[in-house]
Amino acid sequence: MLRTRFRRLAAATAVAVVGLGMLAACGDGGDDEATSGPVKLRFLSLAWQKESLQANKDLVAKWNAEHPDIQVEYVQGDWNSVHDQLLTSFEGGDAPDIVHYEAASIGEFSKQGYLADVSDLLSDDFKGQIDKGIWDTATFDGKVTGVPFLLESQVVIANKKLLDAAGVTVPPADSGWTWDEFQANAQKLTKPGQYGAAWALKSPTNRVLNLALNFDGKFFYTDGGRTEVKVGDAEKEVPKRIHDMLYTAKSASPEALGMSGADTLPGFFGGKYAMLPGSVSLRQQMVEQAPAGFEWVTLPPIKGQSSLQAANPQTLSISEDSKHKKQAAQFLEYFLNPTNMAALAKGDWLVPTGKQANEELVKLTGGKQGWDVAADSAADLTVAPFQMADGYPEWKTKYATPAFQQYFANKITLDQLATQLVDGGKQVLR
Repeated sequence: MLRTRFRRLAAATAVAVVGLGMLAACGDGGDDEATSGPVKLRFLSLAWQKESLQANKDLVAKWNAEHPDIQVEYVQGDWNSVHDQLLTSFEGGDAPDIVHYEAASIGEFSKQGYLADVSDLLSDDFKGQIDKGIWDTATFDGKVTGVPFLLESQVVIANKKLLDAAGVTVPPADSGWTWDEFQANAQKLTKPGQYGAAWALKSPTNRVLNLALNFDGKFFYTDGGRTEVKVGDAEKEVPKRIHDMLYTAKSASPEALGMSGADTLPGFFGGKYAMLPGSVSLRQQMVEQAPAGFEWVTLPPIKGQSSLQAANPQTLSISEDSKHKKQAAQFLEYFLNPTNMAALAKGDWLVPTGKQANEELVKLTGGKQGWDVAADSAADLTVAPFQMADGYPEWKTKYATPAFQQYFANKITLDQLATQLVDGGKQVLR
């Protein structure tokens, strides 16, 4: 999920975390309503990469220059501490007017009434740029409390020279391999000292559940208001295929199991792994770290019955306590217009949710560095059942992750994996 990636990398940034409680004097508190002057909004941003930070600050500055009657204060937040900061500020009645976070994490605040329903605050033209499946990720109890704007899909990064040497053709941006084709090509790319693929599964649960949608694997099923975990053939398909690559075909590296995506890069650059299934954001490390002359390509998402994956977009929300919701919505539509959304996505190496923003991003980059594949993958991202399950975080940490790690380490069977996942659901979803 996005939050995990940012938590891992945010420590590398040099930005200072500004305590939200210290900004009360800058907010639009009760006295502001009686004073003259421009409307003042606070915007808590979690941008952290250099290019993304600059894009965020430049857009705020441009808005302020063009809208003297609505002034936005940029507040720098941090992915590591934002949840606790927001909880404190919401409970204390001093939340920012506009909040940057992620769909998987705003549900808690939405259900507690801290976030405004933006359905009637945004124009139909703006809302129409984003697919319903993406809007659904930020919809809780019938209220849309976040504007999804950046997405992270799972693609495949490949060593072009190794593909050419094995006679493996790169698929077009809009038509990825099936799982059968991916597994067959990984076999072709496997030889002494070289694995066809490296599955970095240090944190396996989100990845498996994301990809399970390829085969309509849901894991979480709700009936009559009661949710339970079920593991049938559809849910078993992806873990079984990965396990087969590891221990039957032996086309995937067992040593990569405990790695993160970035951990696999030295082996990838050294020719030990031909393909890296992973996040679309991994392309940034390719550009920044690949040795001179190293040829790499981005392959589209793998297909099962479909190419569907779970979407957990970054979101922008409006605080329910904001006294200037309409003006905040005006800023959001400006901040996330197609051109600006494309610039924000480029700065974060992620995928914009807006259709026109996707088109502009491909034009802006010429489709190079895998941007054509990244943009096209947005059509396959949608809300997944586990994202709406209140007990999911506990289930993932206590039961699913240990069970998946045991299975991929070949210590338990597929049926034993299923039993542990179902039993864990019974404990968490009582």
